[in-house]
Amino acid sequence: MKVLHVLDHYLPYHSGYTFRTTNILAGQRELGITPVALTSPRHPYPEGPVPETPPWLAVRRAPPARHGRRRWTNRIPFLSQHGLMRDLERGIRAALAAEGDVAVVHAHSPSLDGAPALAVRRAGGPPVVYEVRALWEDAAVDHGTFGEGSLRYRISRRVETRVLRRADAVVVLCEGLRREIAARGIPTDRVIVVGNGVDPEQFRPRAPDPALRARLGLGPGPVVGFIGSFYAYEGLTLLVDAMRPILADSPSARLLLVGGGPEETALRRRVEEAGLAPRVRMPGRVPHAEVADHYALVDLLVYPRRRNRLTEFTTPLKPLEAMALGRPVLAADVGGLRELIGPAGEGAVLVEADDAAALTRAIRELLASPERLQARGEAGRRWVLAARTWKSQVERYRAVYALALERSRREPGAAGRSP
Repeated sequence: MKVLHVLDHYLPYHSGYTFRTTNILAGQRELGITPVALTSPRHPYPEGPVPETPPWLAVRRAPPARHGRRRWTNRIPFLSQHGLMRDLERGIRAALAAEGDVAVVHAHSPSLDGAPALAVRRAGGPPVVYEVRALWEDAAVDHGTFGEGSLRYRISRRVETRVLRRADAVVVLCEGLRREIAARGIPTDRVIVVGNGVDPEQFRPRAPDPALRARLGLGPGPVVGFIGSFYAYEGLTLLVDAMRPILADSPSARLLLVGGGPEETALRRRVEEAGLAPRVRMPGRVPHAEVADHYALVDLLVYPRRRNRLTEFTTPLKPLEAMALGRPVLAADVGGLRELIGPAGEGAVLVEADDAAALTRAIRELLASPERLQARGEAGRRWVLAARTWKSQVERYRAVYALALERSRREPGAAGRSP
């Protein structure tokens, strides 16, 4: 079976979106599925092949957005997105014609990718699977694009819901998102959870690298850390505030924040204003191949996500990587993280979200007991091996594609009109 994956972006851009995609495509190839990737015209790409792309993967790029020449369209809400969807629809048609035997079109968030796939489906194209990585309207609120409940929010939500209703099958990352979609009237028998996972061979427990520890100036520790993207919803300023009394009481303690993103400038400013610059290390983004070595330096990984709709319905990748490496994890008690660590909290310790004092107490308690830290790290790796490997997650796509193909045979006009 050949599957065309329609993606918002892919390599050489590095993000949680890209890493999930890479693991899905590799896992499907091992299952005997032939994946083909098509990227949207929203992002410019360098000419020529991308060295990081697997040699077995065919990657197509939708043609550059033609609407971009009409600069005035970018000032009118949704008109530029309409042009992007038209451009991507042409890209999907061209990819299908070139590949010839695509069985399923698998469109990944946002709905700007799902709507063009459904337009092709309506014209006689293959059945469409729509994978929701995050709800478009809620992600836009967190990024500051528009406010919750605004006209643009309501329109975005409506477009997303229509794509969900008309897809032959829907994939979500967690049960919380599945419940949200069911509340919009989408039958639950068409919605399958394929969660985030981790490769336990790539992320195996390892000894800390003393040279890297010295280069980062971490000293004897203990080291509390975060590794990931710096977005507002991650709650990193809350972590800085929670660490102030801990760093004041323990001269050798350090806070290690690895990554980058929209909140990096504000985060560095918060560290400076708190007078913590000598005790906080922010090396920026590191190559993916070096991430595991940075995890190994941290005594306690903290994921202090803020409570909002986005964090209730999305599950991150980084805590799974930390758990696979046997590193203890402390996470905010929000839906996406709560589900990620298992029904009985096997993978991590939870703490009340949005509460700096509670976060301080939880960090202190864990650091005070090295034996407890080690036990939590070992429990986290056992949980990942049992339930959160990419292999166990990707196998679920067999049922997803079978569902989409069956529905397209049973209801050939089910996709209806393009939104």
